[in-house]
Amino acid sequence: MTKSIDQNGREYSRFWFILTLLLGTFTMSISQSSLSTAYPTLMQAFHIPASTVQWLTTGFMLVMCVSMPISPWLLNNISFRTLYLTDLVLFDLGSLMIVMTPASWGINGFWFMMVGRVLEAFAVGVLFPSYQSVLLTITPEAERGFTMGVAGLVMGSALAVGPIVSGIVLKFFTWKSLFIFFMIIITVIFAVGAAGAIRDVMERHTTELDWLSVFLSLGLIGFMYVINEIGKRDVNWGLDTVLLVVSLAMLVWFVIRQFHLRTPLLELRVLRTFNYDLAIMLTALSYVALIVTTIIFPLYYQGVLKLSPFASGMSLVPGAVLLSLLNPVTGSLADHIGYKPTMLLGMIMIICGWVGATLLVNAQSLLAMINCAMVIEGGNAFVMMPAVTMGANSLPDELVAHGTAVITTIRQVFGSAGVAVATIVLTTATKNAQQRGASVLVANLRGYHLVFMMMVAVAIVGFVMAVMLRDDSQKKNN
Repeated sequence: MTKSIDQNGREYSRFWFILTLLLGTFTMSISQSSLSTAYPTLMQAFHIPASTVQWLTTGFMLVMCVSMPISPWLLNNISFRTLYLTDLVLFDLGSLMIVMTPASWGINGFWFMMVGRVLEAFAVGVLFPSYQSVLLTITPEAERGFTMGVAGLVMGSALAVGPIVSGIVLKFFTWKSLFIFFMIIITVIFAVGAAGAIRDVMERHTTELDWLSVFLSLGLIGFMYVINEIGKRDVNWGLDTVLLVVSLAMLVWFVIRQFHLRTPLLELRVLRTFNYDLAIMLTALSYVALIVTTIIFPLYYQGVLKLSPFASGMSLVPGAVLLSLLNPVTGSLADHIGYKPTMLLGMIMIICGWVGATLLVNAQSLLAMINCAMVIEGGNAFVMMPAVTMGANSLPDELVAHGTAVITTIRQVFGSAGVAVATIVLTTATKNAQQRGASVLVANLRGYHLVFMMMVAVAIVGFVMAVMLRDDSQKKNN
């Protein structure tokens, strides 16, 4: 078995290190999208409306986004072994709080549960960029495509698998069983990591934490909150507009401050690299395609085809399986033929999938829509993680951690914005069609048709960006 040397000069197994790292991150990642199918159960258990229970996902995403920019500083100042194991403990603690929440507490119990959800989100937000930075750092550049392809199982497959796992668990057990399931796996992974599988593999450069930058980064929460309010009913737009302006002002100040600090919280000078900027946009747009597929398609299955939540969740399985199978393959493909051809192929697949969905939406065929989803998710495997790898390859090694933090944060913001816009288009188009006298079915089909057309346009923009890439990988390999 191949041995590598950690920062303490001791040998360790890269295989077990990477496997333990990815299993932990994968399990924690599933929690990001796993609660969507549990909403009705939680609403009934705590006697709360859908707008309140949705905070379990919205709040998770907000905290996750604001914790991502802190990850480079943590990697530079804390042993990775300590950081990873602490993340697992935080996630376990948050899950335990959720499991221990009595439903009899009603709305108070829900907010206690929300605190546990915040702990989970902070752990995931720190770990998402960190695990990518670690993998990129310990892997030779010529082998990064395959390694990050395997890492794509976490980013892509976990998002698609979340609703499937929760649908299966909720069919046979109570909603708390979902979090007990997470706790058991994370506890086992913690034991394996603490026993020696996880080592300190990152070189550290101790710096002081710029607390003002941390505070200013909270503007991300306000910005993401307003984005998620778009399209909802009874929104106080006066208050939300003030919040948006203040949040944007904080983010602008944050950006300006990073360029003037000797050791910034987040090194935004990475944005001066053209290929890296294109990589950001490609991974973000491919993520939008993936997350819109995993959220909008189940709505189509339930609203138009009248499938049950369990059946709609299971309808996501083929796409999730294909995505999981293709991620390592596309990584190796990028190593051999170059990143640009790989991502061009992926964007063509995504375009074809959305065009197919646009043309076939009125056919009301489950099989046809599953095939379209598979093509879209398959295309995502050719774009998202290869774009991350190519972006990292365009940066010096000391900026990889900052680069992955920036790219992960922007991807999350784009994903949230994409879902918000798709939901607005869907609800607005459906409502307008009904006001013109269309039946509920016809109005729904009109809404989905416009959403799919919008996603075709987004995918075409991504294709143009892939054409603009400068692929230097072949030159480096020769």
